[in-house]
Amino acid sequence: MSGIPERRWLAFDTSTDVLFLAVSRGEQVWTQTLPGGAQASSGLIPAVLALLAEADMPLASLDAIVFGRGPGSFTGLRTACAVAQGLAFGADVPVLPVDTLLAVAEEARWSQVQAGAIAPDAALTVLALLDARMDEVYSAAYRWEPLPGTGHGRWQEATPLQVGAPEKLQMPENHLVLQAGNAFAAYGERLPQAVPEGLRCEALPTAAALLRLAPVLWAQGLAVPAEQAMPLYIRDKVAHTTAEREAMKAQSALAKAAAQS
Repeated sequence: MSGIPERRWLAFDTSTDVLFLAVSRGEQVWTQTLPGGAQASSGLIPAVLALLAEADMPLASLDAIVFGRGPGSFTGLRTACAVAQGLAFGADVPVLPVDTLLAVAEEARWSQVQAGAIAPDAALTVLALLDARMDEVYSAAYRWEPLPGTGHGRWQEATPLQVGAPEKLQMPENHLVLQAGNAFAAYGERLPQAVPEGLRCEALPTAAALLRLAPVLWAQGLAVPAEQAMPLYIRDKVAHTTAEREAMKAQSALAKAAAQS
């Protein structure tokens, strides 16, 4: 016996046009990818319950519900927060909010390691970019610092979250920066070019990336009670309309009822 507890996580992200879902029990991981956008609001809860059943993991057995809190689609973030909140209330477990751009950085790093493009113990700076619509991009830079001899590492923020025109991005002070995200098709020519050609990769905030981030965030004490499952907006629109608040309440109530059934 190693004495290390077998962590159990449920993770999902609905901040983009793709719904990412995953559960893990120790080293075992189950993943699913579904259409996001408007379909996420009706499809997320059934998909969560089905994947948990496949993994033979009751909701109440989870250490935490990990979710992408934003930035991203307003509708998607409301869905993720409401479902995380309702499921966590119903199962009496905490939630672990994760910045979607940090998940993009982790997914990009992991994909490059798996492809053999970078070494697992290499230091790396990732400029994470997500299409924010309205001719703008969400961005933040993170620096991966490997822990020698462990095969692991940790992320440090290099530049803060921001939203704005692609031409006005704040680049981190590093000569080797990997640009990652889903903004290249729409804004490729307008994004900063102060990187060697080829240091770009498509990446989204996958649930698998959330699972890889979860242990460190959990150890840092970043899990919070269910009622604190709130979206991270970095645009001026931060107040919910009455209709939006009612929609979040309804979605949360559905999730709570599903968790208790």
